[in-house]
Amino acid sequence: MAVHEIRIDPARPLREDLGTGHNRWHPGIPPVVRCEPGDEVVMGTRDAFDGQFNPSSTAKDVAAADLSVVHPLTGPVFVDGAEPGDLLEVEILDVAPDTFGFTAQAPGLGFLSDAFPEPYLVRWAIAGGWATSEDLPGVRIPGAPFMGTIGLAPGSGGLRRIAAREQAALDAGGVVVPPSAAGAVPSDPEIAATGLRTIPPREQGGNIDVKQLTAGTSLFLPVDAPGALFSAGDAHFAQGDGEVCGTAIEMRATVRVRFAVHMGEAREKGITSPRFSRTSAEHAAPRPFYATTGMPVTRDGGTVVSEDLKLAARNALLNMIDHLGERGWTRRQAYAICSVAVDLRISQLVNPPSVLVSAFLPLDIFDGS
Repeated sequence: MAVHEIRIDPARPLREDLGTGHNRWHPGIPPVVRCEPGDEVVMGTRDAFDGQFNPSSTAKDVAAADLSVVHPLTGPVFVDGAEPGDLLEVEILDVAPDTFGFTAQAPGLGFLSDAFPEPYLVRWAIAGGWATSEDLPGVRIPGAPFMGTIGLAPGSGGLRRIAAREQAALDAGGVVVPPSAAGAVPSDPEIAATGLRTIPPREQGGNIDVKQLTAGTSLFLPVDAPGALFSAGDAHFAQGDGEVCGTAIEMRATVRVRFAVHMGEAREKGITSPRFSRTSAEHAAPRPFYATTGMPVTRDGGTVVSEDLKLAARNALLNMIDHLGERGWTRRQAYAICSVAVDLRISQLVNPPSVLVSAFLPLDIFDGS
């Protein structure tokens, strides 16, 4: 086993620290490192706004923020042997937080943006596993650090399919952030013009905002491009389900991961969205679980129904029923298990055109688990 490291200069924005990351999804972005399955990769990551806020920032800085640079990601990491149709297992070994965090309410962003049109900023001091803020006196938030944006690049075909369905959703009046060269890293004209924005979650992960992806959790992602092309960023010290104002406790962080490649498993099992699992209990997940996810995308992947929470929940449940089928249960048995034991949770509600619902199956309901 080898350990690889991607170091960043946190004092410089991504555009001035080229060769460490990107802020668009595109299979043509060159990898930063290559690794073998079983290797560990340690990655320094920037905050979601690429260092635009500090302990002295105010709401005026939020109003003036450049949203074109959201989210700076570290990577890609090329995993040797990973091919389309495989399932990449990302074991999250550690997420080490920074000492400063922030929660920004930017105009036009957030689930209740119509009710809260003015910019606002909470500045957090992070120490000893807790976050406190003079902006919210008397409040102390326990830490459960995780990567808000974590995923793989789509392949060339996936890139075209996703771009087409999101453009169709935009044309139909949905809320979509389309490709834009403004603020894009890398600035290569082809990648900048066609690279997907990092705002929503998609089949290969991305801005999934699943707060249970803390150290000790394994994330499973369907591979769509050779080498998988893994990246991560947008770290959160803590978050409520839904991330309703549009941000969590945002921060820089260092993440340590280990990869395994399950050859052909995504294709054989029809896995088309992220799954994740944990076999031990912790603050964000008090029971061992296996979870599937759902987004408002039709089963053929051709259409996204902008911000349709009901469709996302339906897909999360159908994916859980598929998983229970993999464990030997009939579909009717699986549907009953879902009704009596599976919890549906809104992981993120604020990154259009997709929302993301997670279906949690507690593993301790099974004999011998």
